[in-house]
Amino acid sequence: MRKAALDLAPAGFQKRTMIIAIDGPAASGKGTIARRLAVFYGMPHLDTGLLYRATARALVDAGHRLDDAVHAVEAARGLALTDFDEGRLRGEAMGEAASVVASIPAVRAALIDAQRAFARRPEGAVLDGRDIGTVICPDARVKIFVMATLEARAQRRAIELSGGNDKVDFASVLEDIQRRDIRDAARSAAPLRPAADAIILDTTHLGIEAAVEAARAIVEAAARR
Repeated sequence: MRKAALDLAPAGFQKRTMIIAIDGPAASGKGTIARRLAVFYGMPHLDTGLLYRATARALVDAGHRLDDAVHAVEAARGLALTDFDEGRLRGEAMGEAASVVASIPAVRAALIDAQRAFARRPEGAVLDGRDIGTVICPDARVKIFVMATLEARAQRRAIELSGGNDKVDFASVLEDIQRRDIRDAARSAAPLRPAADAIILDTTHLGIEAAVEAARAIVEAAARR
């Protein structure tokens, strides 16, 4: 059962208009951390990666190429920020497709206003992605850049995809994540990088509970400033 907002938050913690921006590469743990923080503090959460996955899904469904900028922008502008069919958007294939679509500057531009509007909710917001602290919400009060080694991230993704068995080709998973890292870092629009004032959270050797606890400490330290 979900607890009421701020049931577990420290005394004096004020979430109103607070923006928590969480960025990081694939399989770093940023999405899980963001969801857990949103529940803990009773704040709305937006996984901005789903916007690019939904755009890619729309292109695939319509038979368009992923690098078709005109149709990609049309698809991006037609998105809502809620009610995504996550079952059709998750998985490595959609992640790879989203990375291609996200490298189109006009697509990123088409989605900026919607993301910023979500972030400006009076009750505050948690957003995770790859350019939240640098482009979408450069004035966010809390900026966390979640990272882990390539090998650690590939191992996590392989376990996720296999459901605990050994049928996933680890080398292929590692190659896919490395290719996505390179594309995300090299794109001309909003390349993946930490904001200058972001706190780096390395989850390489952290379990999810420890990682979330570390993120909460960062949030609460920022709230006291």
